[in-house]
Amino acid sequence: MSDQDWAPVNVGSSSGGRPGAVPKTAHGLSIAKAAGLVSTEKRYGAGGNKSAHTATGLSTKKLEEADDVGTIVKVDKNLSKAIMQARTAKKMSQKELATAINEKPQVVAEYESGKAIPNPQLIGKIERKLGVKLPRPGKSKAPPAGGAAGAKKTGGASGKPTVTRGGPPKRR
Repeated sequence: MSDQDWAPVNVGSSSGGRPGAVPKTAHGLSIAKAAGLVSTEKRYGAGGNKSAHTATGLSTKKLEEADDVGTIVKVDKNLSKAIMQARTAKKMSQKELATAINEKPQVVAEYESGKAIPNPQLIGKIERKLGVKLPRPGKSKAPPAGGAAGAKKTGGASGKPTVTRGGPPKRR
């Protein structure tokens, strides 16, 4: 008699006919269902790539219906022409201007074509690099000629109106 056991041992996922083992094949599963040993339930949305909580169809429908509500402001044609003229006057390419202001060349191309959403910080960078004053989008025109906007006019000792810019009224 020897001290070693040479009988085959099955290690792994083999069920080996154990009671309560779940069958691995479709045929074995159908036999177990028929025998009443296994019950299955259908899970709603199981195995899908979508979240069960998002209603993507509904949200896109709402966005399509609400086209007139919010319009995205694009770069004005005056601004795009001014950028293009100033850049060509400096004999710079779009790529050179983009690298000078630390942006991608596509950003400069979008600004010059009028497809970009205006960013005041980026417009300021372009102004400093090209050395020109560009027309700003969304800003109001120059204030009326009667003085600063929102200024209070008070009569001084000399009879001339003095302009007080913002802040509390002066003490006497």
